[in-house]
Amino acid sequence: MPVLFYFNPVPEHVYELIMMVDESSCSWMSSDFQGDFRKWAPGEPPVSSSSCCHTTMSSSTPSTANGNDSKTYKGDRSPCAPSRVLHVRRVPIEVSEAEVISLGIPFGKVTNLLMLKGKNQAFIEMASEEAAITMVNYYTAATPHVRNQPVYIQYSNHRELKTDNLPNQGRAQAALHAVNAVHSGNMTLSGSATASDGGLMPGQSPVLRIIVENLYYPVSLEVLHQIFSKFGTVLKIITFTKNNQFQALLQYSDAMNAHHAKLALDGQNIYNGCCTLRVEFSKLTSLNVKYNNDKSRDFTRLDLPSGDGQPTLDPTMQTAFGLSMQTMPGALGHLTIPSSAMAGRMAIHGMAPNAIHSVLLVSNLNPDNISPHGLFILFGVYGDVHRVKILFNKKENALIQMADATQAQLAMSHLNGQRLYSKVIRVTVSKHQTVQLPREGQEDQGLTKDFSGSPLHRFKKPGSKNFQNIFPPSATLHLSNIPPSTTDDFLKDLFTGSGYTVKAFKFFQKDRKMALIQLGSVEEAIQALIDLHNHDLGENHHLRVSFSKSTI
Repeated sequence: MPVLFYFNPVPEHVYELIMMVDESSCSWMSSDFQGDFRKWAPGEPPVSSSSCCHTTMSSSTPSTANGNDSKTYKGDRSPCAPSRVLHVRRVPIEVSEAEVISLGIPFGKVTNLLMLKGKNQAFIEMASEEAAITMVNYYTAATPHVRNQPVYIQYSNHRELKTDNLPNQGRAQAALHAVNAVHSGNMTLSGSATASDGGLMPGQSPVLRIIVENLYYPVSLEVLHQIFSKFGTVLKIITFTKNNQFQALLQYSDAMNAHHAKLALDGQNIYNGCCTLRVEFSKLTSLNVKYNNDKSRDFTRLDLPSGDGQPTLDPTMQTAFGLSMQTMPGALGHLTIPSSAMAGRMAIHGMAPNAIHSVLLVSNLNPDNISPHGLFILFGVYGDVHRVKILFNKKENALIQMADATQAQLAMSHLNGQRLYSKVIRVTVSKHQTVQLPREGQEDQGLTKDFSGSPLHRFKKPGSKNFQNIFPPSATLHLSNIPPSTTDDFLKDLFTGSGYTVKAFKFFQKDRKMALIQLGSVEEAIQALIDLHNHDLGENHHLRVSFSKSTI
């Protein structure tokens, strides 16, 4: 395939601003801006080699990846190290500062912004490198759109943005202040209202009402779940048709997740040029789902009947939305477009709905530290893991089979881009539908394990509270099933003795069977969860460890 190059000179004052910070990280480019040098193949989006520093992997995994012969499996090398400064390209000239900042808000606090509208570029500085890694990994597979135009986000080779002495930074700083104030619950984007009730604006419930306009391709419940689960744990979804429009109600576990999703997704296209999302807060504070089928789903109640032929909404909710029984049948039946026709048309999540399987491919693992049991414990935080296979000839890669596609998506959205044993892991959907166990007599070295009958599954019990307590990895861990006689010193010694830094600890005031422990970093917490979940504390109690949304 021919490779094209072009070169755009950069104004001298911009070049002086963006000076080379780490020449070794991008050795063949002197800076993010010098020459704005780009390389791409015809028909593909341009990639700025100077700042294209995220780790990517071949989208076509060899068919041998599920067996022992995986010699042909390859990943692309990353020219630069991750940085909390991100380079945004192809930014439409009419885009506001707040719109660019909103790209980063779902992943953490945005601490600085540099807009170069004349070059259709911007630089975003995140508060932490972990947030930047998560953001780049997500947008690598799900190209974001601003004003209906795709933008491209990559690592910069700069470690921080220094914009204090630059002209025209007032608007950027004002936008940062406003958006971060919304994020912390101090004001709205316009600054005209005050927050209350834990930092959320009045009327902001955990339930969103979603309308899909310009419905050219079919949109399913699974597609909505895949998109919206990036911003938090989705508990329930109900889809319906009103006024000849496909609509949905979606309930998060936390109203702040709903706030972030609305901010990021309102106005975005699911597919390029069509299926536009209109997202608003619902007046409802909770959804009552009676059936699990293609129109409604309660992800906390896997025991619900399918209710074929029954209305999705209960009578109370039908009345609230002015729906009649005749409006309930789906309006998408005539749009039977094969998944192959959707290829290349994804605007948000980059994957046709029919491509979602329950098997995940995990790459860039540390083969010296990881084991099938460790992956089972970690991925088991987000669903029931049935099988794990570490590839025989490529031990930094593994296949993980979850109980279903929903749990696989949940695990991927929370664990992709996390740091584990000093390496940033990548989690993608595998093309394999199952993980094969080794044949009798086949050399395996214990790299393939079947955990389908394990007593450590967290989500086997229908309606389990565990469904409502799924959170992203954090430095604070939630401990439970603690014996009454166990002291805080004992538990702190357990973690420090295992090599972890304990920064804070406290028992729950009303229930000493539970506690919070804060470790030195998110990476430490992930590794501690792997090491100490199900640790025998005596008195017939085994420690239960999960990630917490709280801090100490």
